Amino acid sequence: MRFVGKGGRARRRALTPGTAYAVDAYLAERAAVQRVPVAELTGPLLVTASGARLDRHSVFRLVRRLARVAGIAAWARLSPHSLRHAFATTARSEGVPLEDVQDAMGHADPRTTRRYDRDRHNLDRDPAYAIWAARARRRG
Repeated sequence: MRFVGKGGRARRRALTPGTAYAVDAYLAERAAVQRVPVAELTGPLLVTASGARLDRHSVFRLVRRLARVAGIAAWARLSPHSLRHAFATTARSEGVPLEDVQDAMGHADPRTTRRYDRDRHNLDRDPAYAIWAARARRRG
């Protein structure tokens, strides 16, 4: 998917199959409501119920509403930025290299990406601990 990111920079990101399916379903529903084929939809990709461009304020309200509906106790403290933190932390805990997370998040400096990584002090990711665990497995 091609889009314009922060600072007006043109960016490209791959969509996971589930995300691509959700976007296709969303566009099909939007086209059906407008009674046009999907190929004839115009304007922004994501719109509000009134058809306006989905801006940062709309996204903020949407994140909180969906979190509340999902029963997340901390829904009032969540924001779209919370999702960025969760993305970085989850990607790193799944073993995605810092450089790849940095690229996905659009950060020029890896130190910025590391601030998002809440799990960076986890012993399982500490190099000394990882070496010790690997050697213990070989001995056992």
